[in-house]
Amino acid sequence: MTRRTVGQTLMAVIIAAMIAIPFFLPGEQWVNLVSLILIWALFAIGFDLVFGVTGMLSFGHAALLGSGGYALTVLTLSYQVGFLPALLAAAVMGALLAFCMGLFALRVSGLFFALLTLALAQMVYILASNKLRALTGGVDGIPGVPRPDLFGINFYDNRNYYAFIVVVFLIGLAVMALLRASPFGRALRAVQANDTRASQLGHNVHALRQSAFVVSGAYAGISGGLLASLMFYISPQMLHWATSGDVMIMTVLGGKGTLLGPILGVAVFELLKEELSQVTQYWYGILGLIFILATIFLRNGIAGLFHGPDDQDQGGAS
Repeated sequence: MTRRTVGQTLMAVIIAAMIAIPFFLPGEQWVNLVSLILIWALFAIGFDLVFGVTGMLSFGHAALLGSGGYALTVLTLSYQVGFLPALLAAAVMGALLAFCMGLFALRVSGLFFALLTLALAQMVYILASNKLRALTGGVDGIPGVPRPDLFGINFYDNRNYYAFIVVVFLIGLAVMALLRASPFGRALRAVQANDTRASQLGHNVHALRQSAFVVSGAYAGISGGLLASLMFYISPQMLHWATSGDVMIMTVLGGKGTLLGPILGVAVFELLKEELSQVTQYWYGILGLIFILATIFLRNGIAGLFHGPDDQDQGGAS
């Protein structure tokens, strides 16, 4: 059994365990925690399409996450749109905002791209906090974000809503696996490896980067809608730059450029956060130290322990 096969088997075991845990352990704590992990994992695998696969560090993904959350909230509460159409609209909103941000940010690259996405995201954060207060509720946010009303199932029961999240997560994971293994995914890796050579081979580098950013925005929008519904609440805090920092830490910790890595990183981050926050108020500093040590000693993240160095170039299936 190769290390690549071990990685694929491990991912299947981890996903199966996360799905099963809430149904076998008593109490609502595990249901809510794993629901949160799956939503963030969906966000992270979308972020990694830009960061780990295409090679662009974005600090603007918080804006994409929050835009999806607000789209679902406003449509369901103010316009009585059904949950599934509103969730689809959240994906469209995230993709549309990503497209608009890409029109400006993709004019530059490297550190300048990262800083420009940060600046654009902070503009969205300020708009939501102040200028669009009538729509977003300002810093007070909007309570009472609804959950699905489908097939007569009570999704206000956390276990039922968890099952809904599992379905959305598995669909998103399958679509991402297909994208990364497709010619589109291989072209994105070519752009990451050497954009000049990719251009000489006939690839439209700008269009590929823009497409990756838009797909990533759709994933962020869906995640934002699910998160707002899980918490029954949304505020501009979801748009804050620290949210972008968190998903970047999760991805690097788990192993960027792999399908398994972001999921592992989110699970480890959230579990550590849950335990450390009950022990000390300085839990974020301890998480920072763990991240630094992982960056030094696990250069390919946790997932790097389970796949070979060339696996990332084979469609990111590990």
